[in-house]
Amino acid sequence: MSFLRRLPAGVRKSLITERGERVLTFSASDGGYVVATNLALFLSDGTRVPYETIDKATWDEEGLRLITTDGERRRERLPEPRLLPETVRERVNATIVVNKHVTLPGRGGVRLVARRRPGGEMLGWTLVFDDGLDPEDPGLRALAEQALEGVRRSMGV
Repeated sequence: MSFLRRLPAGVRKSLITERGERVLTFSASDGGYVVATNLALFLSDGTRVPYETIDKATWDEEGLRLITTDGERRRERLPEPRLLPETVRERVNATIVVNKHVTLPGRGGVRLVARRRPGGEMLGWTLVFDDGLDPEDPGLRALAEQALEGVRRSMGV
């Protein structure tokens, strides 16, 4: 089993990165390479996923399961994840400014999450409703917006 120390030059050149973006770690996957930079995670198909858009990243013996803030689910088989789990966890957590679960009257709850781009300004809030709640329900959204306003006031953000 080979343990590459450097990302192959062809893979590095194929990444569409921003100015100042640099590779932190990588792992070979079944479909190519998964690459963590200081600003985003590149999946084996070349998709760039900024850390502030990752809602959940979990690891198991097969690899990575990823859910983005817009609900997209991705799976990467990583036989040897190397430092990817720790790097992704640290980078995603660094984007979270506020993460607070609020119980809604008689209906479950909502997680209120304020995120910012690595090293950047705060982007805004995401409302993540508990399983079984309809985020399109206008009454539910109104309750969540009220809860958000209360949290913003109390935290000064």
